[in-house]
Amino acid sequence: MNDRPLTLMAVHAHPDDEATGTGGVLARYAAEGIRTVLVTCTDGRCGDGPGGVKPDDPGHDPAAVARMRRQELEASCDILKVSHLETLDYADSGMMGWPTNDAPGSFWRTPVEEGAARLAELLRHYRPDVVVTYDENGFYGHPDHIQANRITMAALAMTEQTPKVYWTTAPRSMMQRFGEVMREFGADFQEPDPADTAAMAEIGLPDEEITTWVDTSAFGGQKFDALAAHASQGENIFFLKMGQKRFTELMGTETFVRVQDTTGATVPENDLFAGLR
Repeated sequence: MNDRPLTLMAVHAHPDDEATGTGGVLARYAAEGIRTVLVTCTDGRCGDGPGGVKPDDPGHDPAAVARMRRQELEASCDILKVSHLETLDYADSGMMGWPTNDAPGSFWRTPVEEGAARLAELLRHYRPDVVVTYDENGFYGHPDHIQANRITMAALAMTEQTPKVYWTTAPRSMMQRFGEVMREFGADFQEPDPADTAAMAEIGLPDEEITTWVDTSAFGGQKFDALAAHASQGENIFFLKMGQKRFTELMGTETFVRVQDTTGATVPENDLFAGLR
């Protein structure tokens, strides 16, 4: 081994994804002296504006939202002690089927080879030992999450690097508990359409198919505060309503599927860096 620090690279779609999906591992591994690199692919312009103004509502200024979300992202990275923040600054594509999917400069419209080439430069520079991104469906079908998976896997192929590679996921048992907590805290939470319920049932994986369970409960406060840094986004308010204790109880373990490995570390494992130290 050389004197290059062990490095974790997380590739996310939007500002705030780093906190919900990997805030715990980013904080934990930073505390263990591992270099943490966050790559955020889009500018988040399709998020909520000040006061909860939605895209296409009067007063929603995409450029202003992007600037605000960059500030929130930087604050989140400070809380999580992220070593390096890299932004690709593609335009947020919005949810699947929105007109913004095909807007000039949107991440979804960007050729995979172009985005992968840019990410490959960062892979060559940082030479991460572990790379984390979404699965092929972007966990729940968001176009920018799907595109983040595509460019990450293509970039790895371009560089011929062989880090451990993980896709974020959630155990089905946790998704059931999540629904229970939503009903507990969301007084106006309505029962979903049966078709939506069936779709939700496909999110995540059966517990036995998850390869990696990382205990991040000791860093629940940082993860909660990092999410709070993105308080402009209405979808985060539910998590913040829980309070730090309940939030950590629900979100204190982060789970992954290992899709590339040369270490031979046995699974299930409880450390993304198993076999590397």
